[in-house]
Amino acid sequence: MKRIESPYYPPRASWYSPLLRVGHAARRVIWIDRIHLPDGISLRAFLLSLLLPGYAFVARRERLIGRVIMGCYAFLTLAFMVWLGSPLANIGFGLMLSLHVSSIIFLLNPWLVKARFLFRIASGLMVLLVVGGGFYTPIRAQLETKWLLPLRIDERVVIVQTFAARHSIKSGDWVAYSLAAERSTGLYAQAGLGLRPVLAVAGDRIRFTAVAFEVNGIANPRLPHMPTTGELVVPEKNWFLWPELAISNRGNATESAISTAMLQLALVSETQFIGKPFKRWFGRRQKFS
Repeated sequence: MKRIESPYYPPRASWYSPLLRVGHAARRVIWIDRIHLPDGISLRAFLLSLLLPGYAFVARRERLIGRVIMGCYAFLTLAFMVWLGSPLANIGFGLMLSLHVSSIIFLLNPWLVKARFLFRIASGLMVLLVVGGGFYTPIRAQLETKWLLPLRIDERVVIVQTFAARHSIKSGDWVAYSLAAERSTGLYAQAGLGLRPVLAVAGDRIRFTAVAFEVNGIANPRLPHMPTTGELVVPEKNWFLWPELAISNRGNATESAISTAMLQLALVSETQFIGKPFKRWFGRRQKFS
């Protein structure tokens, strides 16, 4: 028999009705029910305006200004990437942040237009702290540690890809690596980051002479402070590269002591690996030495 629903009896409450009541109560407690979006702006447009610099002007029908801001932001983003690690990149980064904050303040202006001047200033500073400290600074830190590392060598900047695989490194490749301070009698080598070519890989036999060093019997020009005698086999999960360091010879260390200390630093473990520099960065050939 077919069931007839009477209009005099309301439908039964759904199983999730208690959750809805809790949600409505929470909205009243934190005053969300009193917050209304600016006239003519949908929730989707509001969220896009928070995330996309310049879109707030488009959403509030200032389309020309909004498109100009979005174009400037795209240009500054490209400039930041091209000149990563240089003062120009820092200027571009600051301007990107300024455009984003200005766009959000323009979006919030209908709520702030009747507020006191000091409250508007405080709101602008709060937006700057939230956007800069909670969004831009962490993203830049992640970019420059997990993906790209701008490494300053003398007066130039070399961009290093920190996501390069260690097992792909072979002889002749340049690598960025970390090195600890080396202290010995009368000798101090500063810790920091190095960028040098790999001269030999694990298993290669190196022999030193007074005029050259040999890798598996192939002679190469001798580098500064290399030993004049002896040989070694590069251990597993290590590379051999000759460091270029600022050495302070305060205690009149002998050339033999310097060679010994440099030889210890020349064996670089895979755990010291930072990354591999790009040969070209946005079409610009990078100079490593």
